[in-house]
Amino acid sequence: MTSPSRLTTDVWISAQIAPSALAELAETLGLKQVINNRPDHEEPGQPTSEEIQAAAEATGLEYVWAPVSGMPNADAVHRVAQALEATGPVLMFCRSGMRSAAAWALARRLQGEDAASLRRLALDAGYDLSRLPL
Repeated sequence: MTSPSRLTTDVWISAQIAPSALAELAETLGLKQVINNRPDHEEPGQPTSEEIQAAAEATGLEYVWAPVSGMPNADAVHRVAQALEATGPVLMFCRSGMRSAAAWALARRLQGEDAASLRRLALDAGYDLSRLPL
C-alpha cells in the first residue's frame, strides 16, 4: 500500500494510489476527502479518475479531480483551495506527490498562509518547494 506523507494534521500527500487502497487509507488516516491531481492516461495502466472516484465514493469519501500537468494552473489551485476549506482530513495524490504538494502550497498561499512556513512543512514531508513561486 502507498505510504502517504503528512503535511499538516489534516493533509496527507501521496504518490499514485490504487482504488483498492482507499478503504484502508480512509480508515487508517480518518480521511473525509481525496484530491486527485493526476491527469488521466499519463502512463499505461494508471487508474482513471473515474475509477478512483467510484472507489472513493464507495468508501464514503468526497472526491475532487484537479488535474495538474507541470505547474499547477489557476483552476487547479482554486479547486484545491475550495476542497481544503470544505471538509476534514484529505489525501492528495499525483504520480509522485510533487504536483500535489505544489498545488496544496499554492492553494494555502492563496488563502494567505506564509510562504516560508509552507515550504518548511512540504520539506518536512519530503517535498522541496524551494523553486515554487509562492
